[in-house]
Amino acid sequence: MLNPIDTEAVIRDGRIAGVFPGEIHEGVAWWAGACHVVVSRARQMAVAHDGHPTTAEFHRRLCRGATHAEHYACLVSDLGTAGEDQLHRAMKELGDVPGALLSTADDGGRQTVTIRLYDAQGQPVTEDTGLAKIRKLIDADRVPRPVNDQARGRIVERRDLVEAL
Repeated sequence: MLNPIDTEAVIRDGRIAGVFPGEIHEGVAWWAGACHVVVSRARQMAVAHDGHPTTAEFHRRLCRGATHAEHYACLVSDLGTAGEDQLHRAMKELGDVPGALLSTADDGGRQTVTIRLYDAQGQPVTEDTGLAKIRKLIDADRVPRPVNDQARGRIVERRDLVEAL
């Protein structure tokens, strides 16, 4: 695995989180996006972030990872900057699709990046509903990749969904 992480420390308590740089890096977001699509069998998902400068690259990578998940050709609706309530409403509006919310907490120069994954009903993904599987895929360096170019998904900007809500 290129640039490994301590998955037990980073993927826990219903989220993927760690100090950046150090415990977590941008590639983890790519892995999380690809694995979330495969574990949830998503053909579409919604992704939002908090607008923090550090979060931007994590957000971009998660969206890209979600489009590169095996044969799912996932359509990623990029909501841009949005809160949890806005994300949940957009997920519902898109037809009850899974989602992800990325944020960064800045505590005196120590930045903690958090990725929260949600199932199609808007419930946080937990150990029993997918986090354990995601951690196992990453631990085994089995992060999904597209089977061919036709299996790649795409990213569409859907800031209109946030503005309308």
